[in-house]
Amino acid sequence: MNALTTNKMLFIDNQWCPGEAPAQEVINPADESLIGMTPVASASQTEQAIGAAREAFDNGPWPQMSMNERVACMQKMHDYLYTRKAELVELIRTEAGCSQQLADFLQFELPMKHARQLMADALQIQSEMIRPEITPGMDGRKTLGTAEVIYEPIGVVSAITAYNFPFFLNVVKVYHALTMGNTVVLKPSPLTPFQAFIFGEAALAAGLPKGVLNIVNGDIDTGTLLSTDKRVDMITFTGSDKVGAAIIAQSAPTLKKTHMELGGKSALIVREDADIQKAAMAAVSNFTIHAGQGCALTTRVLAHQGIRKPLIDAMQVMLSHVKVGNPIDPSVSMGPLIRANARDRVERYVGQALDSGANLVFGGRRPDIEKGFYYLPTLFDGVDNSAVIAQQEIFGPVSVVIGFDNDQEAIAMANHSDFGLAGGIFSADAGRAYEMALEMRTGGVAINGGAGTVLSSAPFGGYKRSGFGREYGRQGLLDFTETKVISFHAG
Repeated sequence: MNALTTNKMLFIDNQWCPGEAPAQEVINPADESLIGMTPVASASQTEQAIGAAREAFDNGPWPQMSMNERVACMQKMHDYLYTRKAELVELIRTEAGCSQQLADFLQFELPMKHARQLMADALQIQSEMIRPEITPGMDGRKTLGTAEVIYEPIGVVSAITAYNFPFFLNVVKVYHALTMGNTVVLKPSPLTPFQAFIFGEAALAAGLPKGVLNIVNGDIDTGTLLSTDKRVDMITFTGSDKVGAAIIAQSAPTLKKTHMELGGKSALIVREDADIQKAAMAAVSNFTIHAGQGCALTTRVLAHQGIRKPLIDAMQVMLSHVKVGNPIDPSVSMGPLIRANARDRVERYVGQALDSGANLVFGGRRPDIEKGFYYLPTLFDGVDNSAVIAQQEIFGPVSVVIGFDNDQEAIAMANHSDFGLAGGIFSADAGRAYEMALEMRTGGVAINGGAGTVLSSAPFGGYKRSGFGREYGRQGLLDFTETKVISFHAG
């Protein structure tokens, strides 16, 4: 199926609804062509979706179903999404502008792997008994008591996702929330909405009860309603720290639970004993993948002064082989930024770096491509760790190399950041690298490239302005639950 024939209606209470607000254009960032017109929900339609989710949670069967029953439904949804893989991968490439290899593996297969593991992990979550205790009673006798700890769904979850990994984020949020018995209103990015609507078709194919999953597309006003309505119990959001802070402020009067996966400015520490070629490869891939549009990418390279120059030389050679262009070409390794304003933002940061005296090693300009929002991968040396380009999230293909003299200086520089989402260390001394990882204030650290592909049950999330809450594994699933304790006499 072609992207232009994708369902273009909102999904509310298991019904397809045309948007009541003016439709918006969705364009291909690789060539600026029109993909299609996307429906936009009115305020009343957003409220209707929230109402449907509320009714489904309060009076529907979904929260009362056993975990086995819910997982069986979610598995049917998973199976259905696989039947649409070819279309979804094409939509990912077309809407998000990523390379074909990235669309197939990282944007489709990896989240589907996460979904499988989430279902398996959910089946292991059961109530727990507290160790019995003897306590004195008011009548002078001793009481033997215990309690059961029960994990229950929170209620209605607003799931708000970003444009960079749209299918990935939609899968992750839907599977966390629904598997644990919540109902969901999903709001995709208006820049990449079409993949989300296929989840409505998957919900119908899987037999999800009415109102369990609702999908509305919209702008800031739609997001504000999903953040402020008292019928919503939880918000799970992936995006920038500034928008995350605004959502938290909007939700505060109704005391909703908020689950935030926000930005990053992660550091890759390269010690003097590191394998330079492997470190350079990791450093380059971490800011060229998806044109640097990833929150967990290590865009600050902290290099020991003893290997700084050979590391930069190796990175420069590798960057010369990064093919930038339209991802319709399977040999392209880096596609465009999402829109012109994203490219403009990158250009402003590059200009600031040049004005501050940073040394441009590679890139620093647009490639000679007439259509599309392209920017060459750009590397700077001679950057102070406190500089704007080293501290603020650019969300584009820009990286900086910063020298250090000893491990403690490297750790201090890595931690000198408003963010704390990810990080990495390259060293021949794995034990020392582990000790340094323990000192880094970040949600995850990869030693010598980490475990290969992402571990599906490893909790993911950040410190500081990178957000709070975790995704994946038991910890991630329990973030979408309330904890209840029922106590009673054991004898």
